[in-house]
Amino acid sequence: MISFFLFDIFTLLFFQNSTISIRNYLSHKILQTPSTSFSIDLKLAGKIFFRNWIFKNLSLSLQSPQKISVLGANGSGKSTLLQIVAGYESLSEGTIQFLKDGKEILRENIFNNVSIASPYLEVVEEYTLMEIIKFHFQFKKPVQNLSSEEIISLTELEASKDKVFKYFSSGMKQRAKLALAILSDVDLVLLDEPLSNLDKGGEQWYHNLAEKFLRDKAVFVCSNQNESEYFFCDRSVNISDYR
Repeated sequence: MISFFLFDIFTLLFFQNSTISIRNYLSHKILQTPSTSFSIDLKLAGKIFFRNWIFKNLSLSLQSPQKISVLGANGSGKSTLLQIVAGYESLSEGTIQFLKDGKEILRENIFNNVSIASPYLEVVEEYTLMEIIKFHFQFKKPVQNLSSEEIISLTELEASKDKVFKYFSSGMKQRAKLALAILSDVDLVLLDEPLSNLDKGGEQWYHNLAEKFLRDKAVFVCSNQNESEYFFCDRSVNISDYR
């Protein structure tokens, strides 16, 4: 007897008058997993550096699967904001709160819920691409339980999987960084100028990867007004409005 499902008379009548089997029904119910909610809430946030305000009085909220672009020129502070959201930097004033399913996540623990790709992100240059992927996914789960070989296939860098990373072109490095971030099974993905060093083919590759794997995630994208970087975002914030 199955004790964890309650079948009423209407359900039984449904099975009697349909081609759907009880086994298929139960399999469908068992495979369903409850969706999780993740949110970020910044209130009157500010960051000062050498007596100069990078930004201040910034308030915004984001809940999965919402996506937001943070726009601004080079040096405007958008990357600093991204590092604060990633937990790498702290605010000078204001608050930032992370919630998952209504429970607060401390800033020092947010690493488990976040992945990031940025031009300043350090990667072990002496590792091969395969070694980098295996190392990264010791700390993050891959989406859809992808294997290392499947991840390399998605980068379209199969021919270079055993090549040492320091010998990669800048475009190849950017593909690898984006794949590590986007293909991590996390609640929040942070992308800083994702089209940096990518040619037209790389731009289309990024679009395809984002459309397929970012649909259900909260996403921050920092950009210099390049709409192709944040084409999937719901709204935009210009960091220069918060000086």
